[in-house]
Amino acid sequence: MRSLTPVLDWSLRSLGARIPATSPAGSLRTERIRFGDMWHPVPWITQYASPSLIAAITYGGQPRAEDPRWRESGAPDRETYAAWCARWCGMACLRMALLARDGAAPTLYELAIGCMEYGAYTKEPGRPQGLIYRPFAEYARDRHGLQADVITELDRARLMAELDAGRLVIASVHPEIRRPQNDPPKTGGHLVLVNGHANDLVTFHNPSGHIPEAVVATLPMPVFDRFAAHRGIALHL
Repeated sequence: MRSLTPVLDWSLRSLGARIPATSPAGSLRTERIRFGDMWHPVPWITQYASPSLIAAITYGGQPRAEDPRWRESGAPDRETYAAWCARWCGMACLRMALLARDGAAPTLYELAIGCMEYGAYTKEPGRPQGLIYRPFAEYARDRHGLQADVITELDRARLMAELDAGRLVIASVHPEIRRPQNDPPKTGGHLVLVNGHANDLVTFHNPSGHIPEAVVATLPMPVFDRFAAHRGIALHL
């Protein structure tokens, strides 16, 4: 059973004291999460370069291109960053897993380009604009030596079983899970990295969390389930 680790501080200064100065934008801080008999430091990664601007971008209409830290995403220019960052929830989840395993990882942009080469992202009209799971799993295996199991029936029992087996789970949820007091209009559309459960609670890292409690969130399993599309990807570290 995993321990649940709440976030303590949203101050970028205090967060910066907990991670290397060279850490890319979006890295909040590192804690130790237990996986079976091993302990992995798992950083909190946001899909936007400036975590403190997520609320303004997602709810206040601030243009994504005005993010002053866009370069840290690895994007070649502001326009590319603005076009892609809203689609990078899956890349943020992957980057967290790679950092947990290896202590280093490509930038969000580099991961996205690699996924595009495998067909996990597409710009074709009428095709999904989010992450396409099976090509993503192939990319993770071939390029990063990371086994990624696509799960099409990720119910509560399966989610807990994967976590108990020592895996991280990328789960599809509605983005409004960052405001769990609201009812979602539908399920799915966003990806979070689930890392623990205990006492009918689930804890996860949300790449688009707009406040500390949304970045590193702990919710009752029935609340999480309201937002969940019951599909995802189990990552074997």
